Amino acid sequence: MSTDDGTSRVVVGVDGSPASQAALRWALRYARRTGTTVHAVGVYDLPGTEGWSAPAVDVLFDEEQARRSLSEELGAVLTPDDDDVPLVHHVVRGNPAQVLIDQSDGAELLVVGSRGRGGFASLLLGSVSQQCAAHASCPVVIVRPETADGTPPAGDTP
Repeated sequence: MSTDDGTSRVVVGVDGSPASQAALRWALRYARRTGTTVHAVGVYDLPGTEGWSAPAVDVLFDEEQARRSLSEELGAVLTPDDDDVPLVHHVVRGNPAQVLIDQSDGAELLVVGSRGRGGFASLLLGSVSQQCAAHASCPVVIVRPETADGTPPAGDTP
């Protein structure tokens, strides 16, 4: 379960949601304790490129915007304590669940938030996290959003 240079890697899906930020924090804590590299993956997909077409598509959205969003999220989450954690980040266009499942190949862990930016806020577990749990090639950790004071919910510390 290693990268091309022989180091173990933990893949974490990031989308800017509170659950995604909690997943990134969890992955960083895990990597600090285990010496693994964190691969933060931001996935973007243009609505209407597959299946039905959404009426309001932001045609100006592009990969560069996705990169900026990922960088902003990393900036919001990373602390000086994370300086010693190897971190690789990239964006990939595609279906979020499928991209993360593909990225899980050869990973030590896949870490995702319990809910992302999907439309059904009442769901306890998002469709991406469900698909990842069912189809990833490695163990999957699903992280709930942190409490209001920034601490992880009981039992969520690696």
